[in-house]
Amino acid sequence: MSEKNMLEVKSVSKTFNPGQITERKALRNVSLSLNEGDFVTVIGGNGAGKSTLLNMIAGVYTCDTGTISLDGNDITKIPEHKRAKFLGRVFQDPMMGTAATMQIEENLAMAYRRGKRRGLHWGVTSKERQMFRDHLAKLDLGLENRMQTKVGLLSGGQRQALTLLMATLQKPQLLLLDEHTAALDPKTAKKVLELTEYFVKRDNLTTFMVTHNMKDAIHYGNRLIMMLDGQIVYEASGEEKKNLQVKDLLEKFQTAGGEESVPDKMILG
Repeated sequence: MSEKNMLEVKSVSKTFNPGQITERKALRNVSLSLNEGDFVTVIGGNGAGKSTLLNMIAGVYTCDTGTISLDGNDITKIPEHKRAKFLGRVFQDPMMGTAATMQIEENLAMAYRRGKRRGLHWGVTSKERQMFRDHLAKLDLGLENRMQTKVGLLSGGQRQALTLLMATLQKPQLLLLDEHTAALDPKTAKKVLELTEYFVKRDNLTTFMVTHNMKDAIHYGNRLIMMLDGQIVYEASGEEKKNLQVKDLLEKFQTAGGEESVPDKMILG
């Protein structure tokens, strides 16, 4: 695996509602480095800071302190809409990554042309249509035969698979997955995770995946990060990660933050 550094988060902190009764320290001096091709799974309970960290990388929130670099470029002050050119992102809500009133092929065309100058010509070309059909066929959901269907008519799982395809159509410098299977039934979630792994391996994508599910955090990716109370409290990679079991993770959580730090949702997951 290449040792090229793709993401560098240095001493990042974030406090919401500072000085107010609702003040919450979401991130406390977090540093993290991802090499090109790293697939990092991030596990933690509610309020651990994992989604805040993902949103900080995406540009949704600004850092109180610290810096964020992507592929050697400082993006700390670059707004979210400008970061979208080089980030792929799949949200927890299947409704968020697509335009419901547009056709499948129109959604794919938008994703394919991301970051390019928009001309007057909008129609999908026959060459693009064939490429989209080939990509959709790999999802194995029959969507290649429904390219004129409005996305709003698809199931949650179909929409998440489509969003995943859209997020990776133009190889992103970093793929951000924010609990992207949490709203799906177990069978569909498994399918979407298998597709995720396929895309990541095929394009050697640097990937940051937030999850509540301990089994998924252990099974997928080459690195695992555990967050608690706005900090990274444990990290595993290589043989250590391969040999991890759910009971090991539970022990790590309990050592780091006591019994109450392990939410039911994670245990059930």
